[in-house]
Amino acid sequence: MNGPVVNLAQVVGGGYRRFWDCRLRYRVVKGGKASKKSSTTALWYIVHLMKYPQANLLVVRNVYRTHLDSTFAQLRWAIRRLQVEHLWKVSKEPLELSYKPTGQRILFRGLDNVEKLASTTVEQGTLCWVWVEEAYEIAQEADFDKLDLSVPRGEVEPPLFKQTTLTFNPWHEGHWLKKRFFDREDARVLAMTTTYRCNEFLDDTDRQLYSRMEKENPRRYAVAGLGEWGHSEGLVFENWQVEPFSNDTLRQKEVRHIFGLDYGYTNDPTAFIAAAVDEENKRIYIYDEHYEKRMLNHDIARMICEKGYQKERIRADSAEPKSNDDLRRLGITRLQPAGKGRDSIQAGIARLQEYRLVVHPRCVHTAAELRAYTWQPSGRDGEFINQPRDRDNHLMDALRYAMEDLPRTPAASGRVYRYGVPVTGWQV
Repeated sequence: MNGPVVNLAQVVGGGYRRFWDCRLRYRVVKGGKASKKSSTTALWYIVHLMKYPQANLLVVRNVYRTHLDSTFAQLRWAIRRLQVEHLWKVSKEPLELSYKPTGQRILFRGLDNVEKLASTTVEQGTLCWVWVEEAYEIAQEADFDKLDLSVPRGEVEPPLFKQTTLTFNPWHEGHWLKKRFFDREDARVLAMTTTYRCNEFLDDTDRQLYSRMEKENPRRYAVAGLGEWGHSEGLVFENWQVEPFSNDTLRQKEVRHIFGLDYGYTNDPTAFIAAAVDEENKRIYIYDEHYEKRMLNHDIARMICEKGYQKERIRADSAEPKSNDDLRRLGITRLQPAGKGRDSIQAGIARLQEYRLVVHPRCVHTAAELRAYTWQPSGRDGEFINQPRDRDNHLMDALRYAMEDLPRTPAASGRVYRYGVPVTGWQV
């Protein structure tokens, strides 16, 4: 069918040659904002679906309803940019794009019910390509494995090839995507990191935003600009840093020491945290932690005693009254249940946000949670609701509990402040 002649190199731009030519089983691209990863992927699929008349595409996101304003819109943009609107049929009920000359289809599905993906089929050709957008939303690697075993499946005849493409904004370094695709060599995988610097379609005002971000918010620039692992949007806490400090540092300040405990066992760890609050300078110095699964109550009591905190007031999860009683019988006599009530999580977070959190480098799990603890997405791209995700939060919960032992104002507390560190066992 006749149509306009398009210069593909000018439409796509540079920076993605390896991606464009790749025929490996997996293409995995993490990138910062404005790195062209999603737009380039959409252009690739429209071009290659028209090139390979037996190919079909399945586009997957964690939640089906998020496709309309993301992948569906992106692929329609690619069709317009390539000036081939007359060759494509658009359907919104259900979401689907079909290539008129051959009947090839682009299907959209969610992982809301991963088991149903196994029954996804096409009438014409082969469902040989899968695009997983915002792949970081898939929290469990097992869900991706189920998708990977279901689609694409079976043999495909050359020149077709089976391929799954995953695109996402960089997520925290503990995510399974990093371990599976970036931390080990695999001849079947192309793993790329892209940045705004390869996007020649940005104008000077766009680039100035990144220059300003680099100076004013280096952590966000590292993620949103350079595509490094970590969150740039939706973090619950941005007011923190990893910084070494010593006993002497705390002895020079008027601080109060606080301790928190969050229970876990099989799937979640038991999390214990120790911190010193400098009320005058609005800083919380986090200097000790424990993070371990399958701890029985006598294990927890032994850990607290070995650290030397058995005589301190410790706030623990009130949802475990039996565990709290056990620990008191085991010698942790000043342990108290944390208060819980309506909006207690949001109120506790709001209180912590009044301070700057300084995390000692040895508290690696605390730093990892601070990098990963985010607000719940609203379902609309880039928006969040005032409710944190119930994950990556065990030490954060323990810290919230611990803050209950800090009076709201120093004047209300008398001489409750102590200098230095309460035990001799903690040394830097």
